[in-house]
Amino acid sequence: MQTLDGATLTMRKFHGRPLLLNFWATWCPPCVEELPLLNQFYAQHSANGIQVLGLAIDQPAAVRKFLERMPLEFPIALAGLSGTDIGRALGNDVGGLPFSVMFGKDGNILQRKMGQLKERDLQQWVAQV
Repeated sequence: MQTLDGATLTMRKFHGRPLLLNFWATWCPPCVEELPLLNQFYAQHSANGIQVLGLAIDQPAAVRKFLERMPLEFPIALAGLSGTDIGRALGNDVGGLPFSVMFGKDGNILQRKMGQLKERDLQQWVAQV
């Protein structure tokens, strides 16, 4: 996947620590609504090794413009249309957004959720890592 600055991002970068992977788009109201919660979660738990990665299923220009208005502390990668295939491979059979997956340190899937994350979801998920 590509980052906003054009660098290549691989999932190997996150190996060995818990990862919350969030599929989102600028045109998806529940996605946009949950981003501040994910940003807060990242700020609270990154010191403990938990990583958050947002995968934008969107056009690069739209993501850049959106992040100018709503900066996020966690990394964002551009998944484009192939992001839908990645999501399906991780259990998102309907291809909907938002979709989140929590991986353990070993890379195994601990949790997944179709739809907007709530604070209670994140509290339950972090207790498992």
